[in-house]
Amino acid sequence: MRTSQYIWDMDLSSTHQPARLATPLATPLPTPSPRLVPTYADVVAAAARLLGFAHRTPVITSVTANQMAGAEVFFKCENFQRMGAFKFRGAFNALANLPRAHAKAGVVCFSSGNHAQAVALSGRILGISTVVLMPEDAPPLKISATRAYMQGNKAQSSEVILYNRFADDREALMHQLACERGLTMVPPFDHADVIAGQGTAAKELFEEVGPLDALLVCLGGGGLLAGCALAAQALSPGCRVYGLEPAAGNDGQQSMAAGQVVRIGTPQTIADGAQTQSVGVLNFALMQNLVTGVYTVSDAELVAAMRFFAERMKMVVEPTGALGWAGLLAHQASFAGQRVGVIVSGGNVDMGTFSRLLSQAG
Repeated sequence: MRTSQYIWDMDLSSTHQPARLATPLATPLPTPSPRLVPTYADVVAAAARLLGFAHRTPVITSVTANQMAGAEVFFKCENFQRMGAFKFRGAFNALANLPRAHAKAGVVCFSSGNHAQAVALSGRILGISTVVLMPEDAPPLKISATRAYMQGNKAQSSEVILYNRFADDREALMHQLACERGLTMVPPFDHADVIAGQGTAAKELFEEVGPLDALLVCLGGGGLLAGCALAAQALSPGCRVYGLEPAAGNDGQQSMAAGQVVRIGTPQTIADGAQTQSVGVLNFALMQNLVTGVYTVSDAELVAAMRFFAERMKMVVEPTGALGWAGLLAHQASFAGQRVGVIVSGGNVDMGTFSRLLSQAG
């Protein structure tokens, strides 16, 4: 294996208790304007803002992985990013690019965990207050980490608010809070600055390894996929970009086939970071133009991929983070003999869940 330098940064201790929003509002978020669709120039600008704040995560190779996949595989390990996932890139870029008045008022977001932690940490670094909506059944590790990252924020008070992902409309709740408190909304994927920030992961990958034949990226709301596709178009024009989804939540695959955003019910999958009901409007506009296709994998295939990372590469990877590698193994005939990049999106999984899942992989 080879790695570049990185620094691990994680603080999980906290006793702060979350608040609970009592009355949801049934008002949907307005559709973003097409003029806000980001370009590669925005990815470059995001990289400049992130310099000195985000880690340049390692690119790791494995002879065993190459043999299993029948390809030359380059893993971009965002599980070693600050707060343990690629989400720090987009959240920090969005908050750092806020107008002064908006930054002073604070922000609100929703997230199953990684974007929540990223916004909380970015807010603490930049001195911006943060209100974070999280589902009640989010992994306890991610809830406690979000609370911890809020501690020490010199801005106004920050808080976590829990909601029921199967009964509440998280976008409507975020909109309600934004209106009531004068906060700026920073959604986890359908936001130009978030997309541009996420694209810096692929920018770094191409800068380190050169052109690739294919790039495999996990797909939830589509922020990482859209941003990485922008980087691929600019730095490796011949590279085919694929999104990887859990089979139980293939809204992205359905959307690509239908030519329009398809909304589904909340999927039942261990990949909590990909339990989205639809891809973002901005994200889909980029996916249609820059993404070759979307593949799906089962939860069982995700667990097997997590086990490989743990046993053979000595890495803790959360289920969503294993989507790219699981997809490469499931569809390896499409990538035989090629140079393939895989974005390992995160490693935030509590050890009880991690041990339980791996024990099932046998």
